[in-house]
Amino acid sequence: MPQLSQLSEVLLSQLFWLAIALGFIFFVIAKGMVPKIQATVDQREKKIADDLEEAQKARLAADETEAAWRDRMDAARAEAARIAAEAKQASARDTEAKVKKAADKIGLKVEAAEAKIREALNSARAEIEAVAAEATREMVGRLTGIAVDSKDAAAAVKAELNV
Repeated sequence: MPQLSQLSEVLLSQLFWLAIALGFIFFVIAKGMVPKIQATVDQREKKIADDLEEAQKARLAADETEAAWRDRMDAARAEAARIAAEAKQASARDTEAKVKKAADKIGLKVEAAEAKIREALNSARAEIEAVAAEATREMVGRLTGIAVDSKDAAAAVKAELNV
């Protein structure tokens, strides 16, 4: 094969040109492309670091905002509890006043009813005494034939009933 026979004659010149081509490629990449890539990587790292720093600041601001919100919520809850307690006390006072007023009304009604009962009892006793005195006067008159005065009969019945 003729290609293999000339290999020894052209090998060194091909290796020389290969080294020059690779050296050229190396310098083009090393001096032209690598700095641009490195600049892009550096810029990206800087952007990431700035974003992380900005995110940290935003997180701290959010934490402060949340703490302030929690403080406001705690204050609002305390205020609501205070208002509820005041409303409870006011309601209890109103209820107590209404209950007292109703108890006073009931007490007056009970006293009036007791007075009516006493009057009815006294009236009933007076009627019973009158009937008993009349019955006593008639019984004594029928049994003994003695006429008893109605005043004496009423006094005797009254004495017996009060014993």
